[in-house]
Amino acid sequence: MDLEDRIKSFALLGETLRKSLNDSFVKNAGTGHDPSLLNSLIDNQHKLNVWFTPENVRRALTAVADELTEENLIRWTNSYPGLNEYIKPSRVGVIMAGNIPLVGFHDFLSVLITGHNLIAKTSSKDDELIIYISNLLCSINPGFRNRIEFTGGTLTNFNAVIASGSDNSSRYFDYYFGKYPNIIRKNRNSIAIIEGNETDDELEGLATDIFSYFGLGCRNVSKVYIPKGYDLTTILNHCNNFSGVISHSKYANNYDFNKAVYLVNKEVFYDSGFLLLKEDSKISSPVSVLYYEYYESKDAVKQQTELLKGKIQCVVSKHNVPFGKAQWPHLWDYADGIDTIEFLLKKKLAGIL
Repeated sequence: MDLEDRIKSFALLGETLRKSLNDSFVKNAGTGHDPSLLNSLIDNQHKLNVWFTPENVRRALTAVADELTEENLIRWTNSYPGLNEYIKPSRVGVIMAGNIPLVGFHDFLSVLITGHNLIAKTSSKDDELIIYISNLLCSINPGFRNRIEFTGGTLTNFNAVIASGSDNSSRYFDYYFGKYPNIIRKNRNSIAIIEGNETDDELEGLATDIFSYFGLGCRNVSKVYIPKGYDLTTILNHCNNFSGVISHSKYANNYDFNKAVYLVNKEVFYDSGFLLLKEDSKISSPVSVLYYEYYESKDAVKQQTELLKGKIQCVVSKHNVPFGKAQWPHLWDYADGIDTIEFLLKKKLAGIL
């Protein structure tokens, strides 16, 4: 199958998902697609992973579906002339994380859109959704059936590896996969830079960037940089729409634990009743906590964040990722800033050195 076929298949996948999510899809006898199965998966993922609430699963599926348009796919792939050439398919192993729903989808898409074969090691906490999407894609284009494998065990018989995990797991990945062409991702966090003149809509968007997926994603804002003299209650007042997170048992346990630690240690923090704000130089905050740090000037904060570039996934501000869009990346927004398509187009993947 050529690039045009692959693009049309993924565009139809996106269209099918959008219709299903909007409850405007009638069971299609041609593909066998039944949207009631998707709705069942959305409603029941929390039984496998307590963090995967129906709201968050629907959010993740919508983010994927909205990006899978023919226009977006063509714009994305047009940047890579090599995609129009014949590529000898390699077997690319992908180790998927499980921190938020469908976090491994972009790697799934990247491997298949380049014409390679996928061997996916799914997270035990997030395997049903990606397998559902794979089955739907194969019903749209049966040519993908012999190009996709899933495993819950050890990866074998592969030419290259893309692995996502923590700083600890990355050492394991380096040890086992270092001799293969690889992309190995580590812990990253996202930050926001507040200038002080943000609109109400922008600050409400910031709240979405903080609270979506309970803050568990690498694209969630875990720290804000604020100008000296900025009133922190300005941020807190725009987070009230997310006060319901405290009713989630796991989130509440994290909130209670972190609050107790700060009280025992007599540390200064702000408490909204569902979010703790604490001044800290680190950028990786615990669940239920948002770190903040004051800055003297725009140049100073720019220099400071540049030093942390290797630990930052994205920057939310008036001049970078728009407020409210941290967890809605485009197809061309690559994790860790590593161009996955360029990696997959390298000739050494096919054994041509």
